[in-house]
Amino acid sequence: MKIVLGSDHAGFDLKQNLVHFVCDLGHEILDVGTHSKDAVDYPDFSEAVGLAVVDGRADRGILICGSGVGASVAANKIPGVRAGLCHDTYSAHQGVEHDNMNILVMGGRVIGEELARELVRAFLAARFTGEERHLRRLEKIKLIESRYGRGV
Repeated sequence: MKIVLGSDHAGFDLKQNLVHFVCDLGHEILDVGTHSKDAVDYPDFSEAVGLAVVDGRADRGILICGSGVGASVAANKIPGVRAGLCHDTYSAHQGVEHDNMNILVMGGRVIGEELARELVRAFLAARFTGEERHLRRLEKIKLIESRYGRGV
C-alpha cells in the first residue's frame, strides 16, 4: 500500500520514526511534512494527508499532531475522509474493519513510539469487512456530508 504521512511540529519526531517503520513493513511512503520542528499549523498537514487519500495518491494516511484532536477535526472536514483518533490497538483495527477508516490520527505528545508502532501495524493490517450493516452506516455518513454542502 501507499501510505501518506503528515504531522505538525508536535508530531514531527514520531512521524520521522514511523516513516522508517512503515517502509520496513513493506509500504511505499508519501511524506507531506512537516520536515522540521519549526512551529506550523496542523490544519495544513491534515488537509495534505486527507487530500492525498481522497485523490487516490495514497491508499491510507497517518496523521500526527500534539494531541491528535485538532488534526482529526481538520481532516474530517474533507468529504471522503474517515479519520479516527486512536490510542489503543482495538480502535486502530476496528475503525478500519467497521468504519472503513482511511486515516489513523495519533497524538505525538500522548503516546510513545512503541504504542504508535502497534497502532500503525494494526491499522495497516486491518481490512474493511464490507458487511451490510457497515455499508448502511457509511451511506448515512455520506448523506450527512451531502446535507451540509460537503457531498462526496
